[in-house]
Amino acid sequence: MSGSALAFDRVTVRYGARVALRDVTMRAEPGEVLALAGPNGSGKSTLLRASIGLEGPDSGTIAVGESTLSGLSLRARARQVAWMPQEEPVGDNLPVPEYVRYGRYPHSARFVPPSAADDAVVLEALRLSGADELGDRLVWELSGGERQRVRFARVLAQQAPIVLLDEPTAHLDIGHQLDLLGRVRSIARDHRAAVVIALHDLNLAARFADRIVVLHRGRVAADGPPRAVLSPQLLSDVWGIASELRYDATSRLPYLIPRVVSVSAPAASGGPPRTRVHVMAGGGSGTEILRRLVDADYSVSAGALPLFDSDSAVAEELRIPTAVEVPFAPISEATRAQVRAFLAESAAIVVGAFPVGPANLANLEELAAWDRPEAILLLAQPGPAPWDFTGGRAAEIRAGLLRRGAVEARSLHELLTNLASRFGR
Repeated sequence: MSGSALAFDRVTVRYGARVALRDVTMRAEPGEVLALAGPNGSGKSTLLRASIGLEGPDSGTIAVGESTLSGLSLRARARQVAWMPQEEPVGDNLPVPEYVRYGRYPHSARFVPPSAADDAVVLEALRLSGADELGDRLVWELSGGERQRVRFARVLAQQAPIVLLDEPTAHLDIGHQLDLLGRVRSIARDHRAAVVIALHDLNLAARFADRIVVLHRGRVAADGPPRAVLSPQLLSDVWGIASELRYDATSRLPYLIPRVVSVSAPAASGGPPRTRVHVMAGGGSGTEILRRLVDADYSVSAGALPLFDSDSAVAEELRIPTAVEVPFAPISEATRAQVRAFLAESAAIVVGAFPVGPANLANLEELAAWDRPEAILLLAQPGPAPWDFTGGRAAEIRAGLLRRGAVEARSLHELLTNLASRFGR
């Protein structure tokens, strides 16, 4: 067997006639953060599921340490590999420590109550995940971001040498994304864990990962350290996006800046012209909005969105024209000009319930300058989770829009009904 913590050797996984992974060879080493990147449907989640045996390979082998994965019992696998999926039902409304204690299952004998040692592991997992202040809460009371940190704590309580994380930054604002990935980096280093983490954002992967494996249509398109992997050619070949390669002045890490607005789908021939609606969102807040607007046959544009954000990935999938910017960087003047052009072409603006920080505040600033505030529809921010990370400036702009005639909707259904009533749909 391989000396690596996790090793794929020419692994192919099929779902019926469709090949999800094709001849994949990949290794994750102790103490390493390995980022999986690739477009939607490229095989990232399938690879993680195969790593714990939820998907069996049609050919090839998967090794965990010195053992083949198929030769391990379920409990033995759980001692070796901890997995945090993209989404999962919360289940019972347990106190947070009891929920995190689920991670101790592989180490506990049946019908034996938790020990003091288990309790100590749970407290340490909450500390390492940054969720220790949530210890007196019930899981149903938590916001999406808080729940994500508690799920991460449950994974850490498993104390497995291999940690698999599928899009762990979903539902987190920018600050908490950076905080969580910094903690992932520390856990790999301090605990010699092999961490495999699926991320949409190549620039974020370059900042925190030792190595990046890029999947494209189920195959390995690139494998190596960020400096060797990130290139405009890769972005063009795999994502179909033109970009420019730059290096951070302090860390000297590479990052890619997109240079082309996504191409929209051709308009259907015949019939009246479609109503143009521009969507401002981010961090997954626009995914359902974009799909519903396209399904309702609106002509849709979006942005500015960070490249590789889940909303920009959906916009790319739907071929929606999108102004994109490098993640975590302030929106550039060129991108703001693209946003202004979209606003000028739009009959209405839909604003998702997305967190606002210094990097994306320019979206609201451009919106505040739009000359038809009565055509702006805002989804209500979910309380009480914080969303304004600009010292109050974002909330001030939003309140100003409402005073000038913008409409706030409590749900997406209410927003779409309002939109349809205005344009006869």
